Amino acid sequence: MSNTKFTFLSWGPLAVQVVLVLITGCQTPTKEIAEHTTWSHYGGSPDQSKFFESPSITKSNVGEMELLWNYPSGDDRFYFFNPIIVDSTMFVLGKNSSLIAIHARTGKELWIHTDLSGITRRGINYWESGDKKDRRLLFTLNNSLQAIDAVTGKSIMDFGDNGYVDLREGLDRDPTSVTQIQSMMPGVVYDDLLILGSAPGESYFSPPGHVRAYNVVTGKLEWTFHTIPRPGEYGYETWPKDAYKYVGGVNVWSEISVDTERGIAYLPIGSPTYDYYGGDRLGSNLFANSLVAVDAKTGERLWHYQTVHHDLWDYDLSPAPQLLTVNKDGKKVDAVAIATKHGFVFVFDRVTGEPIFPIEEKPFPKSEMPGEESWPTQPITSLPSFTRHEVTEENLNPYFSDSLRQDWLKRLDSTKSGLYEPPSDKYETIIMPGALGGANYGNTAGDPQNGILYILTQEYASIYRLNKLEPTKKELTKNDVDKVRSLYESSCIACHGPNMEGGAGPSLKNLGHHMFYEEFRNTVVNGKGVMPGLVHVDETSLKALFQFLGGDPERRSFRRGEQQGEPIDGPVVASGGVIVPPDVQRGAPMQEYPQGVEHPETRYTTDYGLDWPGLIDPPWSSIIAYDLNEGTIKWRQPVGVDSLYVQGDKTKGAPNGTQRKGMVITSTGIVFSTAKGGKVYAFDAENGNVLWETTLSHETNAQPSMFSLDGKEYLVINATSDFRSDSYDHSKKPGAVAKGYLVYGIPDKK
Repeated sequence: MSNTKFTFLSWGPLAVQVVLVLITGCQTPTKEIAEHTTWSHYGGSPDQSKFFESPSITKSNVGEMELLWNYPSGDDRFYFFNPIIVDSTMFVLGKNSSLIAIHARTGKELWIHTDLSGITRRGINYWESGDKKDRRLLFTLNNSLQAIDAVTGKSIMDFGDNGYVDLREGLDRDPTSVTQIQSMMPGVVYDDLLILGSAPGESYFSPPGHVRAYNVVTGKLEWTFHTIPRPGEYGYETWPKDAYKYVGGVNVWSEISVDTERGIAYLPIGSPTYDYYGGDRLGSNLFANSLVAVDAKTGERLWHYQTVHHDLWDYDLSPAPQLLTVNKDGKKVDAVAIATKHGFVFVFDRVTGEPIFPIEEKPFPKSEMPGEESWPTQPITSLPSFTRHEVTEENLNPYFSDSLRQDWLKRLDSTKSGLYEPPSDKYETIIMPGALGGANYGNTAGDPQNGILYILTQEYASIYRLNKLEPTKKELTKNDVDKVRSLYESSCIACHGPNMEGGAGPSLKNLGHHMFYEEFRNTVVNGKGVMPGLVHVDETSLKALFQFLGGDPERRSFRRGEQQGEPIDGPVVASGGVIVPPDVQRGAPMQEYPQGVEHPETRYTTDYGLDWPGLIDPPWSSIIAYDLNEGTIKWRQPVGVDSLYVQGDKTKGAPNGTQRKGMVITSTGIVFSTAKGGKVYAFDAENGNVLWETTLSHETNAQPSMFSLDGKEYLVINATSDFRSDSYDHSKKPGAVAKGYLVYGIPDKK
């Protein structure tokens, strides 16, 4: 059973449309949201289009844009936070993980809620009552859901259970086995509901990623959509009979889009665990790797489409589904489009789920791994792909030295590369694109009325080789040490030095002697201080790295108490949010299959193979305008600058140039985009010509925002990250601006 066709329960499309009209007929979007004139949600509005009505910034004057003011973040941490703006107030994260309300024209601090270490990293949610007397900010914090009064900055204590909701509850697993569940992304607010995804981890036995909706006033759980179906639910037969007891993931860890007029939420659902070997999850695995439309009020599934069956490549649906009106064959159709990590665009009728462009099931290679049964076919859309799918001798990076090129030619002789090539323990597979895309989270935007989809994409391969998963060893083998060294050199050496003695970051010598594994794991995965989270490091590699640093992964912490931040200057109104019990923040992860469950004797893992972001020839990163009226790529431009191979050549883009980058699309035909190297561009939406660009003093790793105040529009960039070791460091140039939130606009005429 392939489960690739759209499904509306057992009803026909006409009946469903009638029901949807009855359900949502009295629900209308506010004028502000309908016209995209505010940025009170992550991505601008519930549709996640990043589209903004900006009459005062046009193609003719965008070249005059200047930095008008900036709010320094007040520390040396990296922030991935998307500012939201409500009326004249902007909410940002800074000052040692404090939530800060500032005036949107001047940057004056209104209130500071300090020491929210562990808060949702990429943004928060805003909700207000109809009379605007109740205004609140909702966010996750250390596996809890909390609310703060947006006017006073103080925690709302009658929300949930004494001020918080335990997100470990209601997942069909022992809550004490859930070590992480909150997503780094905020959810989406629809009416009086917060629809929330999760990030349960990518190891064997991670928790399931069921999507849940909570009442924004009471914190009550209103509905749950089981992404891994339970017995009797649709899709249950696409898994082994007991899989729902031990399979994890299948989560929405990125952006949920909502059609507020129809009351439909579109869920881009991720991969099941374990990502690269599925011997214990034979079947097509619904609703993994599926775009699922649900009733936003009830969570009831309306239709779905699975873009990858039985995923073995970590091809999550991570970018936001884009809600667009397209003119197809002379008829306007309200559509939803999803771009994928592996370089495809799938487009569906927003209500019925019918594909607007044909999709064909095509055969692909069979897995040779014991116990594995890869799915024989995969869906391929008729729309042109926006990435390449193979690494060959002909497309190797031409800037490699002769010796490195010869090494890679030999390596290619013993590897397999190509779309949907199953990973193996006998040889390397080079998958293009790999775990980081293609298009990843934050990498899509849209012009809702004109049917144009914008995509940030990168040509970044992953190199996989499966290894048997062994129990935690007291001694590391040579192979373990080699893998740890490779991980350290690719991800840690720039800050912690070649001998782990420190540099930009602290010394790691004998770190394991004075840190417990769960604290180490949380730091590596989620980040801390100036260190960004390394979300794609698998559990086996984490444990090996911890052992390499002198630690024992089996030694557990029983410490209690909360870590306090440094004293903060300014209008501090509260600190720490609602203090939740320590066991909500920590747990002992599930280690084995439940008793009596049939399962393979051997499990396999691999690292994410991310050591070669510039493996093939340029352009390495691009922005693309996709015309979904015609089904064609309208234009493509390279983005980002590279200092490793081409010394800043603007025509080549940058390796890993679009990860954690974003866009804003304006009603006046401008596409603002960020890219690696501190680049901010203004492209002409019609032809891709660069109308304006600037280089930031610090890197940006966050979605930009736009807002209007007193008839004037402003662009906000979070520039709080350090440049990587393979980038130019503009923070050391004369006139460099401090880390912080930068507000650009057209200066007033003197």
